Amino acid sequence: MWQFICRRLGLMFLTALSLTFIVFFLTNLQPNLEKLAKTEGNQRMSDIQVESWLDDRGYNQPLLLRYGEWLGIVPGYVRTDEEGKTRGRCIRPEIKDTPSYCGLLQGSFGYSTTFDEPVGGVVSRRLGLTGILMFWVMIVMVPMALIIGILAGMREGSKTDRTLSTVAIGLTATPEYISGVILSVIFASTIVFGERLLLPSSQTAMENITFSNFTLPVMTMVLYGMGYIARMTRASMAEVMTAQYIRTARLKGVSFANIVVKHALRNALIAPFTVIMLQFPWLLTGVVIVETLFNYKGFGWLLVKAADTNDIELLLSCSVVAVVVVLVTQLISDIGYVFLNPRIRVNS
Repeated sequence: MWQFICRRLGLMFLTALSLTFIVFFLTNLQPNLEKLAKTEGNQRMSDIQVESWLDDRGYNQPLLLRYGEWLGIVPGYVRTDEEGKTRGRCIRPEIKDTPSYCGLLQGSFGYSTTFDEPVGGVVSRRLGLTGILMFWVMIVMVPMALIIGILAGMREGSKTDRTLSTVAIGLTATPEYISGVILSVIFASTIVFGERLLLPSSQTAMENITFSNFTLPVMTMVLYGMGYIARMTRASMAEVMTAQYIRTARLKGVSFANIVVKHALRNALIAPFTVIMLQFPWLLTGVVIVETLFNYKGFGWLLVKAADTNDIELLLSCSVVAVVVVLVTQLISDIGYVFLNPRIRVNS
């Protein structure tokens, strides 16, 4: 088992290194750097002024060198202009003793040009808000999806199965921006009920969560993700119910309820476990639409903001968070699958 985990960790490291380099390369393309210079400097800057601005801030260095600085394995650049003003990657007014290295390995995610503060604090606050949203989505979504899938798969081909499967397919086929608009029209306007039952904006939920200001984003994400988990659970349950040991239990006179609870349920939940773990990366990236739609300024909203303002350091940090979440949840999924499925053996 430990060899399996070490191999996975090694693969995770190489994957993270490759993905972060690709994102670093894409965000540091010359058009993006020119846009950053004109955004932070002056829109009427000439090409020579743009090049001077980029050179003073270390952007004209070789790509691999700047990637090493960002990782924290290469000393940060230092530049002194004609007026004697010194700039550097690690130079900050609030830091008295300037370090030579200030990258990811040192816990430094850079400085946000949009929020004018260190990126680490910005990302942690927004990620915390999204974490709260994800928590309530999972609390509601997973039990409901499992119940629907189990009820549909217990009697394959029955009227209950066809009805619940149709509902699950319909939920999966409806994007978040459509279900969000529909829910807003029904519950956050006066069209249907004559009064607003819920608030159309979740901005106040960032300070104080209530049922009225937090239900719409949770419901929107639950409806979309629930259908996929329910379908996978239904397929797994239907397969288990046709297994030989289930038939043997029926021939021995075991009640249908005992067959489902004691024999079928555990094996039927092995496949949905992997799907449930994959919901975490989806939630982290899928919240872009939901948080923007309901003005809930979490991680998804931050990603849109960083892309809109061309905040390179902030974009890179968001990509690191996304990569880490995907890889960690995949590792937990693989380890959990080994423990849940006795037929899987790992060489230790």
